[in-house]
Amino acid sequence: MRVRILVACALLASSSLIAQTFRGTILGTVTDASGAVVAGATVQVQNVNTGLQRTTQTSGDGSYTVPELPIGNYTVTVTQSGFQTAVTSNVVVDVATERRVDAQLKTGQVSERVEVAGEDLSQVNTTSAELGGTITSDTIENLPVNGRDYTKLIYLNPGVSGSPDQISDSPGSFGTFSMNGSRGRANNFLLDGTDMNDGFRNDPAINEAGVFGDPATILPIDAVAELRVLSNYEAEYGRNSGAVVNIVTKSGTNQFHGSALEYNRTSSVGGARNFFNTEGAQDPFHNNQFGGSLGGPIVKDRTFFYVDYEGQRESGAQSGTSCVPDPRQIAADQSAIGTINPVIANLLARHPYPTPNIPVAYDPTNPDFETGCPAGNNLAISTRFKNRVDSFIGENRSQFQRQQSADRPLLLRR
Repeated sequence: MRVRILVACALLASSSLIAQTFRGTILGTVTDASGAVVAGATVQVQNVNTGLQRTTQTSGDGSYTVPELPIGNYTVTVTQSGFQTAVTSNVVVDVATERRVDAQLKTGQVSERVEVAGEDLSQVNTTSAELGGTITSDTIENLPVNGRDYTKLIYLNPGVSGSPDQISDSPGSFGTFSMNGSRGRANNFLLDGTDMNDGFRNDPAINEAGVFGDPATILPIDAVAELRVLSNYEAEYGRNSGAVVNIVTKSGTNQFHGSALEYNRTSSVGGARNFFNTEGAQDPFHNNQFGGSLGGPIVKDRTFFYVDYEGQRESGAQSGTSCVPDPRQIAADQSAIGTINPVIANLLARHPYPTPNIPVAYDPTNPDFETGCPAGNNLAISTRFKNRVDSFIGENRSQFQRQQSADRPLLLRR
């Protein structure tokens, strides 16, 4: 009995893992001109860019399902003896979505073809009650994104806003947002079907902020093929009450394709003066992001590669205010103490503190002057900083007809 329970649990666990997917599905029903279902019809689905083919047959009720399809553009061909061949082209499969392609066969020869454009298919989702939206590579390429951080794109979806709790163990955490009022740590991140959640803080492990907000990894934004944000999702995902962020990276195709990028921001050509800058001054700032990508076939219709590199060089200064000992208070303390400890005297001789540059009224009778800046900070300071980030993602993918393809993404950060 115990063995049976263990086996059942293992089967349930494996089925749940299979259900949570980043691939798409094409399904539909095949009928004849009178509306009667056509059983045993052959349905072939082919990816236009990679040549991937899947073949199935309609069941007794005329329905068919082709699951686990990589995102892309497909052609659906339905054949049955005694009927004309029905071809539906430009069927776009997005991440973790179902596309319904119904076909109505007309009596005739199989050699005769009836073609339908995918644009004419119904765009209403009738197979799922999930809410959210999908951001495609076209949108990603044409939108200006500050810092080229993919998490900025999440806010384009309905129901997304800043996290109300603003929970963050590290300043400047990436990817903390609220979906329909949920906590900022109630989201589930997937990258090519792989769990990408921090097991300790439940923050996203992609572009996750480490110590003092320094990202642990950077996902090159040009490598994102599609990004889907879901709420009110099906039980197949589970885990969290907020959103499911399902990201799919780009892959190679039968055609070589690539890109090159160069983005530059500098304070010398504009930008407002920081509030804490002294009047008429402006802190320097320079951010340069550059990189490129390349994908293509290794063996046509079989094996493909894709690589993407992105570098970032940033330098500048950050303004702020601080409190340092007032020379007048130091002089008053020395006069009151008389003989000063030699160690302290040597330390003060080196002028370890910057000279205050914010005028503050000095009142020697106020005891608070001995412990800080009772009238407010007395020093406006500009701290220099310099950052360097190098990010790389590479993938090789092999596909076999009538068999699920294998993706092997690799994300590195220096």
